[in-house]
Amino acid sequence: MSQRPRIAVFKFASCDGCQLSLLDCEDELLAVAGAVEIVHFLEATSRVEPGPYDVALVEGSITTPADERRIRSIRDEARFLVTIGACATAGGIQALRNWGDHQEFLRAVYARPEYISSLATSTAIADHVPVDFELRGCPINRHQLLEVLSALIAGRRPKTPRHSVCLDCKRRGTVCITVAQGVACMGPVTQAGCGAICPAYDRGCYGCFGPAAQANLSGLTTHLVQAGTPPAQIVPMLRNFNGYAPEFRAEGDRLSVLK
Repeated sequence: MSQRPRIAVFKFASCDGCQLSLLDCEDELLAVAGAVEIVHFLEATSRVEPGPYDVALVEGSITTPADERRIRSIRDEARFLVTIGACATAGGIQALRNWGDHQEFLRAVYARPEYISSLATSTAIADHVPVDFELRGCPINRHQLLEVLSALIAGRRPKTPRHSVCLDCKRRGTVCITVAQGVACMGPVTQAGCGAICPAYDRGCYGCFGPAAQANLSGLTTHLVQAGTPPAQIVPMLRNFNGYAPEFRAEGDRLSVLK
């Protein structure tokens, strides 16, 4: 490209945590910022320029009819569309509504629910438009985000880990808490990215980075059930930040009907 690539950052239903991860890059971001032109990023600046954009970073899930229209418009304006975070890649924690009664939620929360325009589901961006790259995490790993931006600027495909959290536990010398303590843990089926923080502090992995490549969900849940963890306790582990990711969703639905 003869000019600096034009970067835009957009928000849908989310907590803004992944956008804050971008701002937390600080010194590293300054180096990236020198190679790009950030033309739309309301979390950081009121400056707004119209498309087209070379790269659109999208945080958040689709929860309203207006969201559906807006994401299609962004897709039309973006050469590359990258989704960042669990909300954008799997519907987020708000996707718990997908297993509930949407109208009942509206009646419970709003005095005049007839004025609320929302969808019965919270879904990933890729359920609505083609996505060029998905960066997972709740929140995302800022170093992975910098890798994605650097790769796109250089014209290559980003290199982010696809192995499970278990490998990171071994690298940092953490004894497996499932084997040693019987603690139910999502690490064997969760993509790395957090540095295996929770198992290092004797807590089971929460699945923040979504399913690892070729995750054997049924193998893990079968082991946990045989070790004494009731299916009813495993289902909330699957229906978490990335609960509506296809792999987690399918296994959670299967276990939810077991006694």
